[in-house]
Amino acid sequence: MRDWWLRAALVLQHPRPVFVALRDPSSESQSDRSEPVLAIILLGGIAYALSTGTAGHLMDDSQYDGLLVAVWAFIAGSLTGILGYFVIGAFVWAASKLLGSQGSYRRSRHVVAFAAVPIVLSLVVLPFRLALYGEDIFRTGGSDAGVGDRVFEVLFAAFVAWSVVLLVIGIRSVHGWTWARALATSALALGVPAIVAIALQLR
Repeated sequence: MRDWWLRAALVLQHPRPVFVALRDPSSESQSDRSEPVLAIILLGGIAYALSTGTAGHLMDDSQYDGLLVAVWAFIAGSLTGILGYFVIGAFVWAASKLLGSQGSYRRSRHVVAFAAVPIVLSLVVLPFRLALYGEDIFRTGGSDAGVGDRVFEVLFAAFVAWSVVLLVIGIRSVHGWTWARALATSALALGVPAIVAIALQLR
């Protein structure tokens, strides 16, 4: 199990061997990586939830304080992460099958999870936002409005883009496919979820 925790960090620097290791279909390997996968999807979901417009105006409601925001982030983020894990995993599996994969749905989900590590890493930005703007990041028209907010939005988008790149690498590595085939699979798999995510961000 320790090896898979190390791979969760290694995927940021040397992704190919991490995704190649996902080829191991043994129940022991799948069990060993279950805890890192769970941690990634929960933290990734929390990172995504905190980046949404909903989070940006939680404290417009006077009933919300820091503790309640943290509870909201954990619950909403965990549910979002779990939903994304299964839904995007299903899209990746279906797109892979369409292009000739014999891999399992579980393996596709695990590829998605390890590709999402950069989104988890985006949480390191949160302390800096809080230090600069405090609770205003959870209020409409706070001190972070304008350029400051846009900068952090671009940073989060960069982490998401990094995850997309890792997904392409992961699909290519786990199947031993060409770049073109991996890119086509990723495009098919991410099309609908991307539209939904953009719609949520524009709310």
